[in-house]
Amino acid sequence: MAMISRKKRSFRVSEGLFSYLRRHGRAVDVAGGWAGGLPVSYADLTRYDDTTPVYDKRGRDTLWRSVLYPSSLRKEIDRDLVRTYASLRVMGNTSLMKHLVTDRVDVCTYGNTQPFRVRILNTLNENFDYFYVKQADASRIYGLELEDLLSPNRVDFLCDGNTLIEEHISGIPGDQFIRDHLKDTRIDEVRLGKEFVKFNERCFLRLLGDMHSSNFVVHVIPDFDETMYRIRAIDFDQQSHEGRCNVYMPKYYPQNNAIIFLASRCMTPESVRQYQEEEHTLLRHRARAEHEALGELLAVMADDELAPPENVRRLGQELAHHHRDARFRGCETMGQLVAASLSLLEWE
Repeated sequence: MAMISRKKRSFRVSEGLFSYLRRHGRAVDVAGGWAGGLPVSYADLTRYDDTTPVYDKRGRDTLWRSVLYPSSLRKEIDRDLVRTYASLRVMGNTSLMKHLVTDRVDVCTYGNTQPFRVRILNTLNENFDYFYVKQADASRIYGLELEDLLSPNRVDFLCDGNTLIEEHISGIPGDQFIRDHLKDTRIDEVRLGKEFVKFNERCFLRLLGDMHSSNFVVHVIPDFDETMYRIRAIDFDQQSHEGRCNVYMPKYYPQNNAIIFLASRCMTPESVRQYQEEEHTLLRHRARAEHEALGELLAVMADDELAPPENVRRLGQELAHHHRDARFRGCETMGQLVAASLSLLEWE
């Protein structure tokens, strides 16, 4: 059973990582060509007076709390959040944002890092979008960047000192999909099972952990004669930190059992191996297409501390046993283990 027993501490953004982010348009600071950095910081949003619970459409507590700011701060924070949204979406061009307002700010008080979720409202058509303000953590940033480089999905984020801005990743939350959609007789079990196999491979090869059903979303995509599915990670805190192989395989999380059992009913071992190799091929193509950026990222990651030494040693031993490859035993950092894992794709 995959299980994470301890809260992961936050790891600082090193100079090497911040330089990488600056070179690739992810860092927001004066040296990176941005006037004064982000308009709002994580610390700014902690200055609220009170909170109220946020309920979903069925009246269930979402465990998010809507924050209330003092009247002396509300106008300034609302304005700066719209400007921050402009930095994320249109390179800071606020002339395109005059019809936008900050509709709501929520805080996740049960989360390890207590992130803020901001809802931006378009007053012309009542459409809205979300983004997140979080405390910058090197593990999460590496996870986001690897997701952008190696997954089928792009993900946008910005870093400024101790503040991380992330776009909202839309989709049906995995736990909600299992609860409300999995019993639908129209569901294409084979295609859903295939996507879960591919998702498991993506997570394992790039060592993204903690992918239980609350940490991914499902996209249901109508095709011309069938339905396609795409599973996307939405939480990157556990990028290469724990010391056990199973933590990096979604198939070992009991929260995912309903999908796992479905897949096991409708797929043969030969089909599973086919889908695994298909995903390896796609990962190889993506890695080669992003050869320069991925090489830079892995070089920086190899020098950063992202886990205790005992986690690195144990994971290296387990990966060496799993892959029957002694190279993993010589790795001294989690970054080196990620590089060794991806080298199995022969992308360089």
